[in-house]
Amino acid sequence: MRELKYLNKYLFKYKWHFLLGTIFVIISNIFQIIPAMLVRDAINYVVDNLNIYQSLGQSATQQKFFTVVAFGIMVFAGLIVLMAFLRGVFLYFVRQTLIVMSRLIEYDLKNEIFEHYQSLPLSFYRRNNTGDLMNRISEDVSRVRMYLGPAIMYGLTLITLFMMLIPFMFHKSATLSWYALSPMPFLALSIFYVNNIVERRSEKIQEHQSRLSTFVQEAFSGIRVLKSFNREAQSMEKFDRELDDYKKQSLKLTKIQSMFYPVIMALIGVSTILTVYAGSMEVINGNLKLGVIAEFIMYVNILTWPVTSLGWTSSLVQRAEASQKRINEFLKTKTNIVSEKDLVREINGKVEFKNVTFIYPDSGIKALKDISFTIAPGESLAIIGTTGSGKSTVSSLVSRLYDTRGGEVLIDDLPIADYNLTSLRKQIGYVPQDVFLFSDTVANNIAFGTVDSDQSKIEQAAKDADVYHNIMEFAAGFETRVGERGITLSGGQKQRVSIARAIVREPKILILDDALSAVDTKTENNILNSMKRIMRGRTTIIISHRVSSAKLANKIIVLVDGSIVEQGTHESLIGREGVYKDLYEKQVLQEAEEKTS
Repeated sequence: MRELKYLNKYLFKYKWHFLLGTIFVIISNIFQIIPAMLVRDAINYVVDNLNIYQSLGQSATQQKFFTVVAFGIMVFAGLIVLMAFLRGVFLYFVRQTLIVMSRLIEYDLKNEIFEHYQSLPLSFYRRNNTGDLMNRISEDVSRVRMYLGPAIMYGLTLITLFMMLIPFMFHKSATLSWYALSPMPFLALSIFYVNNIVERRSEKIQEHQSRLSTFVQEAFSGIRVLKSFNREAQSMEKFDRELDDYKKQSLKLTKIQSMFYPVIMALIGVSTILTVYAGSMEVINGNLKLGVIAEFIMYVNILTWPVTSLGWTSSLVQRAEASQKRINEFLKTKTNIVSEKDLVREINGKVEFKNVTFIYPDSGIKALKDISFTIAPGESLAIIGTTGSGKSTVSSLVSRLYDTRGGEVLIDDLPIADYNLTSLRKQIGYVPQDVFLFSDTVANNIAFGTVDSDQSKIEQAAKDADVYHNIMEFAAGFETRVGERGITLSGGQKQRVSIARAIVREPKILILDDALSAVDTKTENNILNSMKRIMRGRTTIIISHRVSSAKLANKIIVLVDGSIVEQGTHESLIGREGVYKDLYEKQVLQEAEEKTS
């Protein structure tokens, strides 16, 4: 239970649900026990009056006596029905307190985990796969909820019922109690044993289910590739194999589960037989009345489910502890991207790198090596380089998705670590190389990240990104849903929507991380012409492998293997023999070949 202690703060938060639930459990147990006493008294009432009824013979008095006895039996029956109704009412209250409490805690815990996920740095997501993150916030939290709801509810029922019923049974008849209760430990142990086997089999089924789901998801996501290579038959064969394994594991689980109720019924039968035997002997010896046998048989049935649930509840607690341990591992993971002075201010846009060196913590790759440069407010810098030269790392450091390992990044001459993260990132517009669009409307994707963008601003941003006419060609215009990850849009359209999303928030610093890689030369020129106006008065960092994108910048730096090898204006770099000129000549030649072809 050590890991589950983390949940005590939630149990304290919803203490009134817990306390009221406990009270309702006790009351419902009382109304469950009373009918057994009423049955006992009813049987004794009938037995005691049977001799009197027979002694009256066939007379009018006998008929009147029968009417009185029958009325008494009806009263007992009415009271039993009333007790059942009242128990049902309070069981409803039990679920409306304890089960509702578990749902409320589930809601809070998922919110806490999701909020914590969002506070963690990118390095955390590079170390952990998405499936595992999803599993902890869904499957693991659901298992924890089963502990907080059903496990606590049935545990309280078992404890309170035993505390009330066992002393009463022994007070009534110790001999009959020992006989009636003797199979119960075997019942609990049997259920616990069967449950453990069921759990192991269920885990294997879950693994097969995950593999099956992953396979189907990949098949549907890559359906174009699948059809293009004519691999439908092979895909079907593999799916059939995975499904066959899943079927075999499911059948094994079904065989084990089929033992569950036979074991329960057998042990209940043994307990009933022992109760009838011991009770009969006590009645013959004159120690008990006949109704007590029926009372104890009912007690055995009352105790059956709580005792049966003991193994199941124990299993729920074990599963919940394992799941909470996994959740706690992530909740204990702290972000190293924290604000040192929590500075909230409007920035001017000056960006300075001082002898910055950066090594990715998860891979150990040295992306930047002692680089320095300065961008004045409102100016633009182009960073040119081939794949793996460290271009995108610069954008990650400016957005403070990572912290430097050496040197310093300054914003308006202040260390970037001094700024409040939310305040800083609100003033940065970022267009990533790997475009991600949400399964939402085009308008909402553009307006993402800003809360006060009206339709006119959204449309202007679309025009600036040269995607307005494409959007208007859609049947629903800006209300067109783009599908999962923007699948209904072309690569160039997705990239331009991403650009519109960055500029609609009117950032002080605009970062274009290879933002034009998926558009053709004509579209690139249209966007670059629009960008001239957008970049005016705004600090802009253009990261690209295309020299054509760098022409807009006031200054250009060339990165090779994380080091600055050249820097200057477009004209000055063209005028010297170096990496930039070689890139420029190759790309000009490539564009010429594309036009002629």
